[in-house]
Amino acid sequence: MHVLVVEDNPRTAEVLGRGLREEHWVVDVVTTGREALRWGRTLPYDVIVLDIRLPDISGHDVCRQLRERGVWTPILMLTALGSVSERVTGLDEGADDYVVKPFTFVELTARVRALARRGAVPRPTVLTVGGLTLDPAANRAERDGVALDLSSKEFALLELFMRHPGDVLSRTFIREKVWDFAYDGDSNVVDQYVGYLRRKIDRPFGRHDVETVRGRGYRLARPATG
Repeated sequence: MHVLVVEDNPRTAEVLGRGLREEHWVVDVVTTGREALRWGRTLPYDVIVLDIRLPDISGHDVCRQLRERGVWTPILMLTALGSVSERVTGLDEGADDYVVKPFTFVELTARVRALARRGAVPRPTVLTVGGLTLDPAANRAERDGVALDLSSKEFALLELFMRHPGDVLSRTFIREKVWDFAYDGDSNVVDQYVGYLRRKIDRPFGRHDVETVRGRGYRLARPATG
């Protein structure tokens, strides 16, 4: 397995690099966001371990720019900030998982293994459900020909719904597929993002296609057939 570690703290970078190599993984270590962008676009890594606090550009910006350039390597973010809002910000930029400093090396390697098993998301085909059209490869979504301005997580949530039209998706299922992160059991992050999505894909068009199924979750209504 090939891992890119992006960490500007020399001591932390050394510990991560040595520890991951002891797991028999090939590890490259860089210390700036610009290096991360260059290496991340050039080499086919299995996982990128990315610190948020970097000396030039933030880890959030690195993550977002990689996703915009079609790099779908799983990204594990490192942060000293453990608030839910900080996690949501990073995940919304396209990160796959989070580890809060200080962390145990056992936890970090377990999360790296899990992301490596999942692998990079393949370039999928264009999805169409009713008046909704979503092109994951081009990062473009439309409703009735009108472009939708969606964040990374809103886009991922809509893609999940469009891959399961008419199916009831539980909050747990949505968290696992869209965030791949173990939020606290009382977190309402899914409910928040469903609300964001409705305000962008339903309300402006006079639609109510993202439905709440009480006690079970949410679903995207199938288009009516004549």
